[in-house]
Amino acid sequence: MSLPTTTRQWILTYKPTDLPVLSGSSPTFTLQTHSIPSLKQNQVLLKTLFLSNDPAQRGWISANIDPARLYAPPVPVGAAMYARSICEVVKSTTDSFKEGEKVLANGGWTEYRVLDGKECQKIQDIEGVDITQYLGALGFTGLTAYYGIIDIVNAGKDDAVVVSGAAGATGSMVVQIAKNMLGCKKVVGIAGGADKCRWVESIGADTCLDYKAPDFKEKLIEATDGYVEVYFDNVGGEILDLMLTRMKRHGRIAACGAVAEYNKSDGHGIKNWFEVISNRIEIKGFIVFDFLPKIKEATGELVKATKEGKIKVDSSNETVVETGFEGIPETWMKLFEGGNRGKLVTKVK
Repeated sequence: MSLPTTTRQWILTYKPTDLPVLSGSSPTFTLQTHSIPSLKQNQVLLKTLFLSNDPAQRGWISANIDPARLYAPPVPVGAAMYARSICEVVKSTTDSFKEGEKVLANGGWTEYRVLDGKECQKIQDIEGVDITQYLGALGFTGLTAYYGIIDIVNAGKDDAVVVSGAAGATGSMVVQIAKNMLGCKKVVGIAGGADKCRWVESIGADTCLDYKAPDFKEKLIEATDGYVEVYFDNVGGEILDLMLTRMKRHGRIAACGAVAEYNKSDGHGIKNWFEVISNRIEIKGFIVFDFLPKIKEATGELVKATKEGKIKVDSSNETVVETGFEGIPETWMKLFEGGNRGKLVTKVK
């Protein structure tokens, strides 16, 4: 079989200030075709099979963020959109990988890509576990949850924990780690919609509250009676503001995401900041890349917990959307529409 010489790519064309635009005269992304460079020694030619969809990607293309304030270089205009991916090795000039093997890589929104072999990670087969879980529960998503709830807020059996975005990729793992691995005395999830809430309860939450319900505030106050020690924040905005009033004195907050704010040029703002001062609340932001030295150890713990049945890793904790290459941006946008339960993965067809 002859090797491909060109590849389609989704290129960042205009950096958005609000919700990304997928059509019209100034689209956020455009579909282009580019030549594939020849392989050099110790490189691989990869074919994209699956793409990770993450809210953090929105920050990488924002027109409102100073690049110097980002934790990683942003996507430059004219480059293919960044994304973690599962790929198949089509051609290899390194002894580390054979043709046909599946690897994890930062492949981006491109059909084919040439990378150095050292930039790829071989995927370990686990019986009964789909490889897509390496983009979610057993990948950076699961590690983010593990790092945040264990290292950042040091949750334990004596803590009551609230998790926002609890039906999302990271939040659903936080729920399971907190309840099933750490044995926290109470875990309260927050999610959008009754079906998602029931699912969050099925994986370990003592209760899950629908933020779309008209009595959400009252239900949250009831569920956090006596206040809570730990809040894992994936959303920011109004829910974070409300949770500041539900923290115990010396409570700990893991600031993981702000999906409620990503597509707004004028954010909600915090009205209850004095709660942080008066109750000595500790808020700590973090990025999973800070945790790189411990990734092997943490991955081992997650795999062990999966085999012991403490972490549920199956089709219920991921939303895999089979998508033609032309539809990759539309599938990614489902993140901001609440169109996923657990990890949102694009299966490129």
